[in-house]
Amino acid sequence: MSALVPRLPATLLAAVVLLSWPCAGARAQDSSPWQRDGHSAIRLLAGSRSGPVMLGGIAIQLQPGWKTYWRTPGDSGVPPRFDFSKSDNVEAVTVLWPAPTKFDDGAGGHSLGYHDQVVLPLRIVAKSADKPMTLRADISYAVCEKICIPVEAKAELAFTSVASTEDASLSAALDTVPKPANVGDATPLTIRSVKRDGKKDVIVDVAAADPRGIHLYVEGPTPDWALPIPEARDSDTPGIKRFAFELDGVPPGVKPDGAALKFTLVAPDKAYEFNVNLP
Repeated sequence: MSALVPRLPATLLAAVVLLSWPCAGARAQDSSPWQRDGHSAIRLLAGSRSGPVMLGGIAIQLQPGWKTYWRTPGDSGVPPRFDFSKSDNVEAVTVLWPAPTKFDDGAGGHSLGYHDQVVLPLRIVAKSADKPMTLRADISYAVCEKICIPVEAKAELAFTSVASTEDASLSAALDTVPKPANVGDATPLTIRSVKRDGKKDVIVDVAAADPRGIHLYVEGPTPDWALPIPEARDSDTPGIKRFAFELDGVPPGVKPDGAALKFTLVAPDKAYEFNVNLP
């Protein structure tokens, strides 16, 4: 259900790979069959069914050296897109995003995404809690090494288990999703302040007892914003890691003053998400 506007990858884009619907109909198992292309595999996971709101997941496996993208791909890349409109007895599906990794995009910039494997949790609302429910997904994503290959996959899965065998893996995936937080929270890792420095620069100070391995990402209020990845700057204050970015990528004619930005703060063992109105 992502509506993000794709950014063209800096590397060569290869032909689209199509992955088809499973030959059988919706399955009673807690995971759908793997849909495979040459460099990745994808399937749906079903959590326990115990009410109108359920937890599911999209599991992606990647070959060594290959990567796929976060909801905001960074300097280059294509975010995954999901269409669940062909599902039965499904009111709404929300995709939850584990904290991404930053990696070189092969063109002097950085992209944001995942390597090896990832499970994207799904929060699913059924139209009727006492009727059968089948999730059907049309999924578009890209896998990249030195080239980027777009992949189109389709999968379906019936949610039937009162106690799913995938509950533990879905719970673990949910733990990797950044937790909501507020600027200035009394926690060992938090955003201390967000300030403007002139018309173009934004300065973000992060309180961190150990600054190693900490990254900050920023997103605009609508998909047509394309803000750069914040870069680390020198800080003279102990316990503070400073980041800065320019207000590039703002849609033409839009004033950034007061814009609702989303910051994702990622440490090696935890991650937080902050909603901040730009000063």
